[in-house]
Amino acid sequence: MRTLDAALAAHLGQDATTVCHCWRMTLKNGSVLGFTEHDRDLVFAGTPFQAASGFLSSGFESEEGLVASTNEVVGGFSSEAISQEALARGDYDGAKVEVFLVNWQAPEQHQLLQVLEVGEVSREGGSFSAELRSLTHRLSQPQGRSFTRRCDAVFGDAACGFDPGSPGFFATGAVYAVESETRLAIAATGDFAEGFFAQGVARFESGDLAGRSFDIDANTPIAGGMRVDLWLPLEHLPEVGDQVRLTAGCDKAFSTCRTKFGNHLNFRGFPHVPGADFAYSYVNGESAHDGSALFK
Repeated sequence: MRTLDAALAAHLGQDATTVCHCWRMTLKNGSVLGFTEHDRDLVFAGTPFQAASGFLSSGFESEEGLVASTNEVVGGFSSEAISQEALARGDYDGAKVEVFLVNWQAPEQHQLLQVLEVGEVSREGGSFSAELRSLTHRLSQPQGRSFTRRCDAVFGDAACGFDPGSPGFFATGAVYAVESETRLAIAATGDFAEGFFAQGVARFESGDLAGRSFDIDANTPIAGGMRVDLWLPLEHLPEVGDQVRLTAGCDKAFSTCRTKFGNHLNFRGFPHVPGADFAYSYVNGESAHDGSALFK
């Protein structure tokens, strides 16, 4: 059972109240931001809460048990609060959000209502909408490993064991043409085949996009370098001359791990698991069902 602050409880018992919601957001990098739907700044619990930040919440719902409830907060972009650039970088993804009910006439009278986590964020025009998930949503996340044909390691991590920085598996170069929001022409070094960087990563090392990475859909050799197609459109186009590092892609198949990277001893999938086509097949005079390996 939640115990209300005595002074706030007395205030809520009056015929007229002066309360509002405040949000304290703790980012993964440790930064703390405070926002309020009130029309002036408030300070309590050692945190300043900015007013006029365009924040507005939906009605808060809370359920007993381990049900993963969700709420929503909407707001407008502000250079002092939430910027489009920070949102695009994912600065707020997975941030912890503490929701307070506050007596704005006496901010020391406040009550923590919920502790949530920022989920899906959508943008439209000059505003954004952020889903706030209860922490119990983590209980519905997959745990452990899945028995699938393809590798479940992240390319280049400790489980994979392959170094993406090995010679011949990356290329560096400069953008020399921006053909569209998803297509760049890059004067990259090295001789790489078509599709070598598909499902890989393009990381900008200079310019306004420095430090940001984007998934590669395809690459095609062209005169002077290569054309790179990205999975998603860039919200901010790079400048000609911006430096880019391209890292080879892996489609998680055993054959790719063996022939492209020579890393089959670290393969984290189960290539001998029969597929759905085999599971739904039936015995006939032409198929072999003698227990031998289905994959070689």
